[in-house]
Amino acid sequence: MTAFTTEIGVRFRDIDAMGHVNNAVYATYTEQARTDYFREVTDRGLDGIPSVLATLSVDFRAPVTLEEGSVTVSLDVPELGRSSIPMSYEIRTEKGVAAEAETVQVIVDESGDSMPIPDDLRSAIEAYHDL
Repeated sequence: MTAFTTEIGVRFRDIDAMGHVNNAVYATYTEQARTDYFREVTDRGLDGIPSVLATLSVDFRAPVTLEEGSVTVSLDVPELGRSSIPMSYEIRTEKGVAAEAETVQVIVDESGDSMPIPDDLRSAIEAYHDL
């Protein structure tokens, strides 16, 4: 499998009163990684893919501080469902793994009901990850 990797800067606004990246910001890091992934792998922005985020879970491993400057987010798609795109993430700094996360993106129609992943989208994801 091929993992997609992107670097995201740690901003001052990401830091909480305890001096490290606030837990809610990790969801933003996964969102930014998904956005970069869809743009690069499928030639469509996330806004061009009719989908909703159905699941998000994050396991925190180590704090990230402003001094670290950035995080590297690796994103992998282990498999595809009929309408779902499960994604796994590793958020790292130079010190090591800061968090691991999982999301499920579901393709939806205009009424919000799940629908099959469009063939061109499925083909692009399968080709990138050798699925």
